[in-house]
Amino acid sequence: MNRKGTVYLVGAGPGDAGLLTLRGAELLGRADVVVYDALVNPDLLRLAPKSAEVIYGGKRSRDHAIPQEDLNQLLVTKAKEGKTVVRLKGGDPYVFGRGGEEAEELAAAGVRFEVVPGISSTVAAPNYAGIPVTHRDFCCAYQVITGHEDPTKPESGLDWAQIAKMPGTKVVLMGVERIRQIASELVTNGMAATTPVAMVRWGTTGHQQSIEGTLATIADVVEAKKFTAPAVTIIGGVVTLRSKLNWFEQRPLFGQRVVVTRTREQASQWSRLLSERGAEVLEIPTIKIAAPERHEPLVEAMTALGEYDWLVFTSPNGVTAFFDYFFKAYEDIRVLGRVRIAAVGPATAAKVKELHLAVHAMPDEYVAGKVAAAISKEENVENLRILCLRAQVANPELITKLEELGAIVDDVACYRTVPETDDVNGAAAKLIEEGADWITFTSASTVENFHARFDLPKLLKKFPALKTLSIGPETSKALVALGLTPTVEAKPHNLDGMLTALERAVAKAK
Repeated sequence: MNRKGTVYLVGAGPGDAGLLTLRGAELLGRADVVVYDALVNPDLLRLAPKSAEVIYGGKRSRDHAIPQEDLNQLLVTKAKEGKTVVRLKGGDPYVFGRGGEEAEELAAAGVRFEVVPGISSTVAAPNYAGIPVTHRDFCCAYQVITGHEDPTKPESGLDWAQIAKMPGTKVVLMGVERIRQIASELVTNGMAATTPVAMVRWGTTGHQQSIEGTLATIADVVEAKKFTAPAVTIIGGVVTLRSKLNWFEQRPLFGQRVVVTRTREQASQWSRLLSERGAEVLEIPTIKIAAPERHEPLVEAMTALGEYDWLVFTSPNGVTAFFDYFFKAYEDIRVLGRVRIAAVGPATAAKVKELHLAVHAMPDEYVAGKVAAAISKEENVENLRILCLRAQVANPELITKLEELGAIVDDVACYRTVPETDDVNGAAAKLIEEGADWITFTSASTVENFHARFDLPKLLKKFPALKTLSIGPETSKALVALGLTPTVEAKPHNLDGMLTALERAVAKAK
């Protein structure tokens, strides 16, 4: 019996990936095929299984990657192959998204479909620009108008006289290219030329741009600012509230494009911290975690755990990798016995504590070379057996210092970092084409692998305004080895320190 496919018309929201609905995320997580539009945040594609077929459907004004008729047929064909198809559309599928047309085609072909509403840019973009579309003191209604009608229609379906007469806020989608004509129509049909107007480009995203004017001036402002689509236009008295309610554009990192180079597994926390403060984040992982090339030393250490006095972890990756192996070999955490644990810093310690294990030593300065001193404060290190669980390639300073103190040290690789070259969300291509404001590095290996992929000195020369942020001395050394000096080095050497340093640097530059 042939499995019947289903097409889900899913609203991806206005651009902020966090505004996707839970239902939309769940469907993406089990899609066989994803067909997405140009205005969809490409970060959402990471929610789809790696095995999913991802197809770009285009849809930007006159630039259609796939003509609508062909796209309709594509959805039908994939569904009839028994696939679960997610048709990912910017905003809401039924608000000027041609979702109704696609649903009609699916119904006519006898294909099962469902529609998942999305947050429309008609309310989200004004919101993120500090403009409520309704307000008791200004209006009790709002109109949504298309600024880009079907070009094949013999005449406009918009009654400008009626639109101008109706009280309330007017929200225009896809009207940037015709804003002079739209403003003229409204004034000609009775609206005051002094009516406030705002336009919001790339609303809800880290590179949102907003401009203001009146019906008499807004077209000139668009030309002077070289303001382009995609944008939402808001017309009415509510625009005057923007000066008081503009919450999104006041965040400390708004307008900054920041590159995150951590592994995909670790990037989310740092990306979230940046996004919450208004930055546009480009996630370009330069490394991924792989098993060590030789397992024998790790196996030997694992079978002799009871002989060690200390376990030392110098990164969260080391904790994760080691305990992945540990729980494959043992069912009980008590196998660790009375061994004590040292961690290089708070992030590594937090990983240890997730397992309900105590951290007995952590240096005040979060660098690997300081761990030896932290352990020696707890007890005399001479003749103690210490197992350092680290990356396959790591700075030898920690081992040297422990041995100088008389410790018997086994330096065992429980993981290795390898270059990450995939560009799932198109962030790498965007960086090469448009540049960024900051590149953030959280380890020496992120510097080395980023340089191998992009030639960091060459990239900085191409974009002179591009700055670098280092988490600490070891990472800065890797930059210095390339003949570079980090613009800012974090202190303390953790994500909170990086965030504080970045916010201070941005505030100082304003």
